[in-house]
Amino acid sequence: MLGFKMVPANINLQFVPKKKVFFVFSALLVLVSVGLFTIKGLNYGIDFKGGIMIEVRTPEAAPIGDMRSRLSALGLGEVALQEFGQPTDVLIRIQRQDGGEAAQQAAVVKVKEALGPGVQYRRTEFVGPKVSEELFLDGLMAVSFAMLAMLVYIWFRFEWQFGLGAVMALVHDVLTTIGLFAFLDLEFNLSTVAAILTIAGYSINDTVVVYDRVRENLRKFKKLPLPDLLNNSINQTLSRTLMTSVTTLLALLSLYFLGGEVIRDFSFAMIWGVIIGTYSSICLAVPVLLYMNIRRGRGGEPKRWKQAEEAASPSP
Repeated sequence: MLGFKMVPANINLQFVPKKKVFFVFSALLVLVSVGLFTIKGLNYGIDFKGGIMIEVRTPEAAPIGDMRSRLSALGLGEVALQEFGQPTDVLIRIQRQDGGEAAQQAAVVKVKEALGPGVQYRRTEFVGPKVSEELFLDGLMAVSFAMLAMLVYIWFRFEWQFGLGAVMALVHDVLTTIGLFAFLDLEFNLSTVAAILTIAGYSINDTVVVYDRVRENLRKFKKLPLPDLLNNSINQTLSRTLMTSVTTLLALLSLYFLGGEVIRDFSFAMIWGVIIGTYSSICLAVPVLLYMNIRRGRGGEPKRWKQAEEAASPSP
């Protein structure tokens, strides 16, 4: 069988020379994401803000407008309805009612009475304010600890400079994902937290592959200017990086279009995460090493890239 390569073996794209373009673009993405999160906020799901979620199935195509008017007249506060997969499936979200569990159960009874017979109730969930707050804090801690653990892993496997570069790329990926959810007003729930953790793992895997080649080349080419060495390392691993990303995207696109409404937001977050994670591993995590002291070979003295360039350039 003929071998398939997504990029030519001798490709030499200029990633590192265009580092300032990537840095400015990424800085703008992060600033916009933080601004959207601060000003607009996230559309927290029932996992994080509490409330009632009911999944129903109607005998025929659901009359969303009629159902919405009936439920809005019950005086239960904010009520949101959306088609859930099939035209007969509807997801009903109702804000948390004042009172304890009895108040939530009473609201469900009112909903069933308003919708009438013939409606199949497939799922009913209650999330209280204390539980939702704990879930939010636990999700935040999970992301933070995961990033800290990855920093320690990269630090021990390579050097601390590599760890900082990898974590900078991870923070970039996480913040831009949150900004995307704020911009599109997508529901942010525990599934989204799981997607962010998966994105972090995928991104760090890509970064480690390129860093392995960087470390190998640092030991082999001790006199090669560092910008050229880093750029060569990216190009040498580019085929593997893109092949992994494309095959992963094919699976995620299938989940997004065929997996149904339940996992659509999760699939969308993962698709974005694969794209932005591949970008950050190539265009951020490696070029940022130019501005850090990294060692040439084992036991070598740290040299900055400008010093390496000056030593390699011919004297006038």
